[in-house]
Amino acid sequence: MTAENSLILITLIESARLDLSDEKRLQADLAAVLTGAGIQFTRERVLSERDTPDFLTDDGMVIECKLRPAQKTAVYRQLQRYASHTEVAGIILATNLSMTLPETINGKPAYMASLSKGWL
Repeated sequence: MTAENSLILITLIESARLDLSDEKRLQADLAAVLTGAGIQFTRERVLSERDTPDFLTDDGMVIECKLRPAQKTAVYRQLQRYASHTEVAGIILATNLSMTLPETINGKPAYMASLSKGWL
């Protein structure tokens, strides 16, 4: 996954008007956007017994959707687990939360995509 491809995904996510009322609706809308853009992905790809990201693109980018998680630290720990898998090349957290991520998690690039931008 190149930085350029990551930015294309982030721009695609941030420009879409996705349903933010429910995480499952959000995921369905995002799947339609990714499919429409020709992005190849697997929904809920099982990486381990504990780790199943919302999306894994064919080039290894995890896209994890979060609307109202209980704790931001729990979200970060989840992303750390995802980044520990060899098939994961990088992570995009698609959220409407005010949150930041480091540039890398377990040596893999980490990005934020604002779900609110599509509605501005």
